[in-house]
Amino acid sequence: MQLISKSPLKGVIEVPADKSISHRSIMFGALAHGTTTIKNFLRGEDCFNTMHAFQALGVEMQDDGEVITIQGKGIEGLEAANHALDVGNSGTTIRLMMGMLNTCPFQTILYGDDSLSLRPMNRVMLPLQKMGAKITGNQETEFPPITIAGSSNLQSMTYEMPVASAQVKSAILFAALQAQGTTTIIEKEASRNHTEEMIRQFGGEIHQNGKEIKLTGPQKLTGQAITVPGDISSAAFFLAAGAVVPESQITLTNVGINPTRTGILKVLEQMGAQVRLDNIDEKNQAADIQIETSKLKGIVIGGDIIPTLIDELPVIALLATQAEGTTIIKDAEELKVKETNRIDATCEQLNKLGANIEATADGLIIHGPTALHGGAVSSLGDHRIGMMLQVAALLTKEVVTLEKPEAIAISYPRFFEDVEHLTAR
Repeated sequence: MQLISKSPLKGVIEVPADKSISHRSIMFGALAHGTTTIKNFLRGEDCFNTMHAFQALGVEMQDDGEVITIQGKGIEGLEAANHALDVGNSGTTIRLMMGMLNTCPFQTILYGDDSLSLRPMNRVMLPLQKMGAKITGNQETEFPPITIAGSSNLQSMTYEMPVASAQVKSAILFAALQAQGTTTIIEKEASRNHTEEMIRQFGGEIHQNGKEIKLTGPQKLTGQAITVPGDISSAAFFLAAGAVVPESQITLTNVGINPTRTGILKVLEQMGAQVRLDNIDEKNQAADIQIETSKLKGIVIGGDIIPTLIDELPVIALLATQAEGTTIIKDAEELKVKETNRIDATCEQLNKLGANIEATADGLIIHGPTALHGGAVSSLGDHRIGMMLQVAALLTKEVVTLEKPEAIAISYPRFFEDVEHLTAR
């Protein structure tokens, strides 16, 4: 596919709904008692995989195109699926469901596409096994398919997180909701807290003191009305484009600004970007964000900010190719276990277009500014790599062709339409 080349971006768009919250709204609605309604759900492949998995487990859902209505019967109301559950490319779906299904009186098998089948699951399996879960990987390895034997008698535990991972933390919390006693999670660095927020929203009780989280189970949840804000991880691509493509000025409406997700805004400010928040909605943690072409400088990105922008790091690396000086991204080992090894993928694909980037064991070193040129690149089946490369193409007049553009539909089905809208003269 030939990507859209150099052109200013001007105008207003609303990015798709938050992917993390969309996943969890289905999960909590399925596990709660009573009716849950979800507005502004992300209609992307990953989130539909979560929806279809719970429908296969007997959860009644209706989707009229505007609102999804779920009739929840509690964890005890789930029924055995008559087939293994295909979660596609969704690491969130498989890892969080691994925490949910251990007390069900039936076996469940979870599997995904070729990419997901190479993603390690021990980081979730081992703590769950410590709680008493009977869960195994393919032929006793740590890779999918994952078999959950069910009928486990889960016990509480104290677990010190070896890495900052919202998926691991969330899987443990879903198990803790069914376990006997108080489970304590001690985070290495604070990661996104959507699961904790939604436990409270659905009537659960959870306590946090700094990096220590406590949840006493078992608990019963109650259905709620959910409105999903825009996804800041999707907005990040247009924030980056607005900052580096000459003569650009973009407004993104209704973007989620949960403090555990706004590292991208802090990095933009530190790099010198002209970014502003308007119409802040504190209740729903959303705002309109304005961005315009800016003169950027290289910075060091590492430590406790990394979990708040882990999905945005590929496009931040692109930002850094246009900044004055060297940018260092460190403490980001988590990038290696995403849809691709995003450290290597970012380095390899951007260097094909003339960037000067070095991969390290835990991040990237980006030398800027560099003039990008045309070339043939690939998403490697990773939606965030694909979108980042379209933003890169906006910095050159030469032809950039993208292999596997269809991966972008996983989280942002109308991405190219929005690029066309903002570049239309």
